[in-house]
Amino acid sequence: MPETAVRTGSRLMDRPEYRSKQQPLTCSPDTSVFDAVTKMAAKNYGAVIVVDAQQKVIGVFTERDVMNKLVAKELDPRTTLVSELMTENPRVARETDDMIDWLRIMSNERFRRLPVVDSDGHIKAVFTQGDFVSYTWPDLIYQMRSIATATVTKNWPFFMIVGGIALYTLLMVLVIGLIS
Repeated sequence: MPETAVRTGSRLMDRPEYRSKQQPLTCSPDTSVFDAVTKMAAKNYGAVIVVDAQQKVIGVFTERDVMNKLVAKELDPRTTLVSELMTENPRVARETDDMIDWLRIMSNERFRRLPVVDSDGHIKAVFTQGDFVSYTWPDLIYQMRSIATATVTKNWPFFMIVGGIALYTLLMVLVIGLIS
């Protein structure tokens, strides 16, 4: 389990987008698959978080569950309960957990949705792999720019020589083309 984030701004709840995330779609375990999918379709969500009476996460039900566990087995969505198909006891993050730790865990363990809970264990948000990518993208661009700048600066004489040779070659080709 990830530790509480130490660096300022690295906690899940520190992200500016965290407070503006839409409320997670939830349902009880005794909800029919038909009702859950209808709610998912109405909100264009790919998953519903299954919660108990205290609003604590007990499962995640996804579009993939519909395809692989319902349709492929020819079950009736009106009589099949979400609890029969959901992923039970999913990984759950605390709001104070480090974002980068969870990005690594989700990537390594190959899951796409991360329910985030408060200190009482109540569902607050759902982070997706796409969220993590969009949150870390500016940092990655900055790092790549720094690496590129350091590479060019360190190798400036080499770039000047190669650039000069390329320019000289281009000019010679043009001159020879004009003479011919």
